[in-house]
Amino acid sequence: MKAIVCTKYGPPEVLQLQEVEKPAPKKDEVLVKIYATAVTASDCIVRGFKFPRWHPMGIMMGVAVGFRAPRNPILGMVLAGEVESVGEAANRFKEGDLVFGSTLSAGNNFGVRFGSYAQYMCLTDDSLIALKPSKLSYEEAAAIPYGAGLALYFIKKGKIQPGQKVLVYGASGAIGTAAVQFARHYKAEVTGVCSSKNFELVRSLGAEKLLDYRTEDSLPNGERYDFVFDAVGENKDSKLKAACKEALTSNGLYISVDSGNPNNSLEELDFLNELIEAGEFRAVIDRDYPLEEMVEAHRYVDKGHKKGNVVITVAHDGRFENAGLLS
Repeated sequence: MKAIVCTKYGPPEVLQLQEVEKPAPKKDEVLVKIYATAVTASDCIVRGFKFPRWHPMGIMMGVAVGFRAPRNPILGMVLAGEVESVGEAANRFKEGDLVFGSTLSAGNNFGVRFGSYAQYMCLTDDSLIALKPSKLSYEEAAAIPYGAGLALYFIKKGKIQPGQKVLVYGASGAIGTAAVQFARHYKAEVTGVCSSKNFELVRSLGAEKLLDYRTEDSLPNGERYDFVFDAVGENKDSKLKAACKEALTSNGLYISVDSGNPNNSLEELDFLNELIEAGEFRAVIDRDYPLEEMVEAHRYVDKGHKKGNVVITVAHDGRFENAGLLS
């Protein structure tokens, strides 16, 4: 089968398209024929090993994925595809089921598992995968699990009540676009912070007010929020972000996407599936690349200005499968 192999840590060019052995499922696994995956910020961090080796985060990353090169050279954390075969002890899915989700295990998201930059991947029966929403294409389905999983974990910590004021800093990225939609689902008044060129997108997702972090240094006079969610992390700062951290109500809460590791469950994936089927959540896709152009996709994500998600379409025998229309 074809797969993208990370030969060592470094720039996007360390990723190479290679022929590798097709995996066979163990008794508690399913074999998924992958039709789409996505390039996430986490993929790029791992590929580039973007922490000094001596830094605590660098040490943790080295222990988790390998110090000199990834132990699993096939990266990728999300996928959408079709169950091709099922191990004798796996009972959640059957052959032919269309699925989407994450390579992580339900309730144990602290472990790191890659492998979706390939035509096939084996997943344990407890992996964070579910039946693909019928109205989504494979590309749309692959665009959802990463950002939505992170956003839902942190948004739930905010315990948002109807009518509360919520600010999402970084509202146009993979995590931010999902966070805006979740906040609106909980009937909050949402303010989105992003560049002005992305205002229309973020407004279409439910944000009522918008601020440009490049031109605004402060918030509207007296504005306070019940929940401020930083969807870009502590490595990106601005005067406006500093102001957002202070603009809280007396019981307000500020949370960064760096504040702990998510621990998503199958129930949350089912909840997300329900929102999608009800038309309350949609995938946001910036660009779509074929598997063969993975290097270019990583170059683009490395720039740090993508809108929503960058997806990868995986062909089989020269054909591209699709179930639904692309966004």
